[in-house]
Formats: sequence, C-alpha cells, structure tokens
Amino acid sequence: MAIELNHPRIPVARQCHLLGLGRSSWYYRAQRDGAAQHADEQIMRLIDRQYTLTPFYGVLSMRDHLRQMGQVINAKRVRRLIRLMGLEAIYPKPRTSVNNSENKVYPYLLRGMKIDKPDQVWSTDITYIPMRRGHAYLVAVMDWFSRYVLSWELSITMDVSFCISALKQALSLGVPEIFNSDQGSQFTSAPFTQVLLDAGVRISMDGRGRALDNVFIERLWRSVKYEEVYLRDYQTPAEAVCGLARYFAFFNFGRPHQALAGRTPAQVHGITSTPRQAALARQMTTLEVESAPACAASALALRAHSEAAQANGTIHLISGRGAPS
Repeated sequence: MAIELNHPRIPVARQCHLLGLGRSSWYYRAQRDGAAQHADEQIMRLIDRQYTLTPFYGVLSMRDHLRQMGQVINAKRVRRLIRLMGLEAIYPKPRTSVNNSENKVYPYLLRGMKIDKPDQVWSTDITYIPMRRGHAYLVAVMDWFSRYVLSWELSITMDVSFCISALKQALSLGVPEIFNSDQGSQFTSAPFTQVLLDAGVRISMDGRGRALDNVFIERLWRSVKYEEVYLRDYQTPAEAVCGLARYFAFFNFGRPHQALAGRTPAQVHGITSTPRQAALARQMTTLEVESAPACAASALALRAHSEAAQANGTIHLISGRGAPS
C-alpha cells in the first residue's frame, strides 16, 4: 500500500491528495481482500522475472509458463497484470486498428545511424520494480554511446510527471541531438515531448512492439534486475530508492563494461564522481552500507517533492555535476 498510515510529517489526507487518490477510495482499497492482493503481487514478480528473460512472451505464452510453475491462472488475469506492470511483448503485431490517441508519434531516426560520441543519442524507458509489499515503476535516461545513466526516478504510479522530472534532470547536464523512446503514453504526451522540442532536440520513437529499437536501455534493465533488484528483495519504496541509488552509482562509476573496452560509462562520458557518488559505488563492493533513512527519502517523498523531498534529501542520482555531494 502506497499510503503510510503513521507518516511523521504527511497526514493521510495529504498523502491521498499527492497520489491523486480520494480518501474514500483509499479506505475502501485498504479493506479489500489482502490475500488476493498478495497473490497478484506474487504472480507479478514471476511475470517480471520471466519477461526479463523472454520479452517476446505474450499473454498466452506467459499464462502457459505460469501454469507450468503450478499457478492456476487464466489469460484474462495475466493480461490484467501485464497491463498493470506496463509490459508489452516485443514481437511485431498486425496493425488491425488505428490508434485513436491524439498524441503525436514521431518516426524512428536511428536505423543505420553511426553513434560515435556522447550526447548524440539519449534514450528512456520505464520498467516494473517488485517489492515485498507492492511495486513501483522506474524510469531512466541513458546515453547510447557511453551507457551513462544521466537520470532516474522511482514512482508508485505510471503518470507522466515522474518521466518529465527525470528528463529535466538529464537536460540539466547537457542536450542530446536525438532523444529516443518507445510509443508509451508517457513519452508521446504533449507535456513530455514539449520539453524536448523547447530544448531543440530531435525526437525518435521505436516501432510498436520493437523493444530492440531501444536495445541499450533494455540491456540496462536486465542488469538492474539481475545485479540489484532480484538480489535485494526491497521491502519498501524507501529501500528501493536506497538500493537503486547505490547501484546506479556503481553502474556509472565503478562497473567496467566490455563494450566500452573495460572502461566505466562515466569515463567514456567524461564525468568525474562526487564524493557522494564514489561512496555509494563503493557500497556495491565493500561492507559499507548506508542506512535507508540516511540515503533515501521516505516512500511518500517519492512523489511529494515540494513537501518532503527537500527535507529528506534528493531521490535522484543524476550525474557527477548534479548529484548531491
């Protein structure tokens, strides 16, 4: 449950307002069958692990896989949970209907392009982050050439605001020539694309169902899941923020990449770590572990930027130039 009943600073009414949730709706949800909700979360964890391995699985293949694992489940439930997680199989699908969305879809600009310098192409995507109680969504902005993660943000909802926040954080570090994303509603929305147009950035979008058009960030998600998320078993959003901050510092500043000739993304991108980032990166390879309250905002501060984020410290790790020292 995203609401913290005994939060020391933010009352339940204000929490509901920040999350766009009516108090009556929350009180109703709080009383729903806890066993059913727990069962859904457990199945979503299984779907997330399998999707990371086989992103070409559609609803029926995923249903059959879950049944092989002993789950009693039908396609309708699998489809509902996959939609809740924001997943889509990567195989091409027949275009049997025209999208009636008013959001403009931009062409894919990267086919055949030689990408040979930082800030030539950035990309973004959203992935599902399982937790012991509930789940969250992670968005990141990545440089294609250096693999440097310019910004990231965690949210308990899939609205566009946390994507715009991550984008603006990244643009505070530089401006790419091209920005690539999938055709998700967050990235095709006018508020998101307008930020890019105002910065003079050319917009590129993958073909529908073609995750390989954004292959580098898909590889990032695989690394994040198997090197951090599945190993840690986060209990709360605050723990997830803490763990992800530590991991992205390590990924950018401490993890050599074979594709980068044994260099780190930060070295290729030309960024020097701050003392804070260096300390976080060391935690991945030493016994230094910072407590969750010391390195992460509370769960509600994930969205209550104006009221809680400043008091608890930033929830972003953006770069050597913009992260807290």
